[in-house]
Amino acid sequence: MTAFAPPDFLAKICARADAPARLAALPRPWVFTNGVFDILHRGHVSYLAQARAQGGSLLVGLNSDASARRLGKGPDRPLNAEADRAVMMAALGAVDLVTWFDEDTPQALIGELRPDLIVKGGDYDMDKLPETALVRSWGGDALAIPFVDGYSTTALVARIRDQP
Repeated sequence: MTAFAPPDFLAKICARADAPARLAALPRPWVFTNGVFDILHRGHVSYLAQARAQGGSLLVGLNSDASARRLGKGPDRPLNAEADRAVMMAALGAVDLVTWFDEDTPQALIGELRPDLIVKGGDYDMDKLPETALVRSWGGDALAIPFVDGYSTTALVARIRDQP
């Protein structure tokens, strides 16, 4: 039987403690985004590609399973475990580094990494987020990217569950 090496993209996944050193080796400006990314869909990949286009490297902070459950999307969410979601993120060409956070918001992780730009989905008022004030405190900035209409993990899960 032929043995296969693990895919190269797995090297994009790192423990939070290792993320600052790993990020330091990547081209700037550093763009940070975060989310659950439970069931990957067109809206996600479009958003991530647009986020990546804003800088030299894209770091994705994934909500841990516990953090995702606290978001109130349902008792059985996320459907995919954090390790599986990290692999999906790492497999995308737009993504350069993937790590996790267990808090309710990524504010502490952003403070540890000090990205040049944070990016969120279009439903956020960036000026009202504490993460925006934090990144601007060291000269960074924040940007909202419009959603791709008609794509939502919550709606997709509901549609799947509604099938006979």
